[in-house]
Amino acid sequence: MLEWSLLAAVLVVLVLLFARHVRVIKGQGELAAVRSTLGALRTALVIGHLKKNVVIESSSVASTQRNPFDLLQRHPANYVGEMTPAQAVAAPAGSWVFDPVCACVGYLPMDPQWFDSPSGGAMAWYQLQGAPGPLQLVAKEAYVWQGLVMN
Repeated sequence: MLEWSLLAAVLVVLVLLFARHVRVIKGQGELAAVRSTLGALRTALVIGHLKKNVVIESSSVASTQRNPFDLLQRHPANYVGEMTPAQAVAAPAGSWVFDPVCACVGYLPMDPQWFDSPSGGAMAWYQLQGAPGPLQLVAKEAYVWQGLVMN
């Protein structure tokens, strides 16, 4: 009976350690997905700028395009659209949004325990800057994710 109890205790400890490790790996995967989406948006902004300057466009809509998600060939599955910061906080966890008023891209983390904002905000916001050259996505704060800077 004692041996079975020890075996059960060891198994419980191993399962708990495994579950914690899975949560950490899931958080690292989410950070990789965030960085990948930001990279795609930044690349789309540069390509959009080059297209605008190389090809003479007859449409004034293309020259005033501000939402970087519209430059992508396909929106990410977790892009929920344009909304204000107050609306964005109510969006599903793991969602990307665009705030047209501030020209900002926002991300609401799936698990807020990994995300740290100096202002205590629940979302990471990246503002479009850099006109007249190619627009850049610049973090509004120094966000930290599992001890790593989210830029």
